[in-house]
Amino acid sequence: MDIAEVARRSGVAASTLRYYERRGLIAPLEREGAGRRRYPPGVMNQLALIALGQAAGLSLDEIRTMVLPNGEASVDRGLLAAKAEAIDAQVLRLRAVSRGLRHAAACPAPSHAQCPTFQRLLKAAAAGALDLQREGGAAPPAEQARRARKARQARPKPPAA
Repeated sequence: MDIAEVARRSGVAASTLRYYERRGLIAPLEREGAGRRRYPPGVMNQLALIALGQAAGLSLDEIRTMVLPNGEASVDRGLLAAKAEAIDAQVLRLRAVSRGLRHAAACPAPSHAQCPTFQRLLKAAAAGALDLQREGGAAPPAEQARRARKARQARPKPPAA
């Protein structure tokens, strides 16, 4: 498939496909004719893996480590488990915030200053327990990298041919 066909089928802009190439996430076949980029049929699966990784909050560098040179996926289970834990923690914090906001919106107290539930929510926010922006819902990049290295080292090595 040429670059225009991949862009049409995937909904990914041609400029983004070229960017993914530069980042080592996808690779074209040898150029033919007028030098147009052509991609193997498996590129659609690679683009789906990229989209899934981005939806999960993985960086392009993290996603690149899960794509083998031949385009096959090599999913880093340790990194995925760490990301799932971070997402679960973020969901818990968001649920707590949502419950607090819903309570504050319907609270019968004459003032939010007199509402114990709202005051607990304010204290949690002041203590940074609800700071989703700062945390990004994940461990710091260095910690994520450490976990990913540890998971790769724990993975069994394929037998030598």
